[in-house]
Amino acid sequence: MKARPFCAMLLAAIAAAACGEGDGEDILDVDPGELLDPNVPPVTAGAWYRPGLTVTWQWQLDGPVNTSYSAELYDVDLFETPDAVLAQLRARGARVICYFSAGSAERGRPDYNAIPAAAVGRTLEGYPDERWLDIRRRDVLAVMIARLDLAVRRGCDGVEPDNVTAFNNNTGFPISSTHQLAFNRHLANAAHERRLAIALKNDGEQAAQLVDYFDFELNEECFEYDECDVLRPFLDRGKPVLNAEYAPSLAAAQTRANTICPRARSSGLRTLILPVDLDDAFRVTCF
Repeated sequence: MKARPFCAMLLAAIAAAACGEGDGEDILDVDPGELLDPNVPPVTAGAWYRPGLTVTWQWQLDGPVNTSYSAELYDVDLFETPDAVLAQLRARGARVICYFSAGSAERGRPDYNAIPAAAVGRTLEGYPDERWLDIRRRDVLAVMIARLDLAVRRGCDGVEPDNVTAFNNNTGFPISSTHQLAFNRHLANAAHERRLAIALKNDGEQAAQLVDYFDFELNEECFEYDECDVLRPFLDRGKPVLNAEYAPSLAAAQTRANTICPRARSSGLRTLILPVDLDDAFRVTCF
């Protein structure tokens, strides 16, 4: 689903209160009058970074960022990447995309206490310190918009909001595909209003419905799960699909490249084969 580390620091008392929610029965629906409008039109006019179909990229969310790659686009953590690294990347002309989770509460993030306890749901599978959020709520969207403002202040060219597929996960909330479309569309529009590019993270099921709102797709393991075809709406609109496939070692990555890279090139995907920890232990490119 995704792969990246958690912050080390934790606001213990607040986390304990918030993260105790959502492991029992499903939480009832919110007031219909508070729901976001899924039919909001896309914000498409403005001067923000729009990567091309042949963009080169690097994705590292753990460990000291290796800035030596000649990649046009770097995807790094919004909160943990040092100012000096961001400045170094910008100075050499790289575009900086800043990662954060838009659909989950991560223990240790500096704004964790801004998330309402009632909006915190079930634990993400495989991530015991992370809980799904009720993305139907306007106060949850407000926290994520504040993160967009932080991205602007930090000089990011765009953002990669993770976990925007609550509708097909066991969150503890009755979140529908329409609720997800509404949240994703409002978040994308808020990014564009701040002159930030924005990636659609996975959510291939809704790619055709969201392509007008997002500037590119960042996909995990569509070759592994035979899901690459659903991302075609982005390519058809001249918007790149950045695809990461995972391997346990450099040798395994190089072996996988023999079969994955020809398929990636013929499909027009910008594929990297990376460690699941996204710590730059190795990097194999298909472009």
